[in-house]
Amino acid sequence: MGPLAGLKVVEFAGLGPAPMAAMLLADMGATVLRIERVEPVELGLKRPLRYELLYRNRETLALDLKSREGVAAALEIVATADALVEGFRPGVMERLGLGPDECLARNPRLVYGRMTGWGQEGPLAQAAGHDVNYIALTGALDAIGRKGQPPSIPLNLVGDFGGGSLYLAMGMLAALLETARSGRGQVVDAAIVDGALSLMTMLFGTLAAGMWSPERGTNVSDTGAPFYNVYECADGKYVSIAPVELRFFRELLQRMDIDESLVPDRLDRSTWAQTQDLLAQRFSTRTREQWCEILEGTDSCFAPVLSMAEVSGHPHMTARRSVLEVDGVSQPAPAPRFSRTQCSDPKPPRTSTRDEALTSLERWIGDERYSELATTGMLDAVLGTAGKA
Repeated sequence: MGPLAGLKVVEFAGLGPAPMAAMLLADMGATVLRIERVEPVELGLKRPLRYELLYRNRETLALDLKSREGVAAALEIVATADALVEGFRPGVMERLGLGPDECLARNPRLVYGRMTGWGQEGPLAQAAGHDVNYIALTGALDAIGRKGQPPSIPLNLVGDFGGGSLYLAMGMLAALLETARSGRGQVVDAAIVDGALSLMTMLFGTLAAGMWSPERGTNVSDTGAPFYNVYECADGKYVSIAPVELRFFRELLQRMDIDESLVPDRLDRSTWAQTQDLLAQRFSTRTREQWCEILEGTDSCFAPVLSMAEVSGHPHMTARRSVLEVDGVSQPAPAPRFSRTQCSDPKPPRTSTRDEALTSLERWIGDERYSELATTGMLDAVLGTAGKA
């Protein structure tokens, strides 16, 4: 099920943004075979496999890619794939004998997706880094935060997953569309610094127009404006408001029983601190639930600030089945949604025994080729992944 049903993607196991890109393709119906390393990957945050949600919807097998037989088996898999995902430092796949030249020679239609932080070339290409380093170089990190405070780290959403995973998935889908026309594959170089910088396009235009202050917390969308902010309620919980348009702001004031004359010009920055104090005082008089009863579902541009644990219980999220429980673990549903080729509910992350891995390989490359390989001893390089994910 899903719009990518029939698409075959081989993923070389990595961390973070590359697995999420593969997850997005798998969520939309692609058959993704995840090739695990024989030696476990060093994880920054180790957790039981059932909680490694980025690995959902995969078949897995382990190959010893330091052996000639393991690399040969990997190339057999690549030869029948539509696309490949890898997230190593530049040059690692080449040293393994699985770089673009080798893979495209075996499969000229292959879309070869590469995920790195800094890109395949450039002065920083070989340097280690993480999400916060990448967004620091794009101007994004400097722009996020409250007035007089250090930059705020926006989890790893802007870099790893927004600028990385989504851009890799989009780039690969664009390349696959082009391959359908030309019959030729190509390499997709998805660098997190490039994707995160691309996400900043509108703000670069706003800055060039003289409409963005480089001082954090003084602009409309960075907590500077009182009408685009979060406020604490009487119970210590928070709500968000964003009535940027005048008619929405007026509705907010009316529903909060605030005299509009107390806010003569909402766009006058010299009054923002005064208006923010006024709104903060009013929000502090009721609990979050009480403000939801007054404002939620109106044109006040309002929503409660929910914790992750609260998301699944919200009526809107429940109605849309936005959070699913799979193998006892609550997790986001596949997105986006399709009217005709609906996506299936996710399958939990899993390991494979060697027999299961061989079955996956046989299904992947076909019975005839599998039988040929069985006579060469190459299948001995295929291992189970139990305990290795």
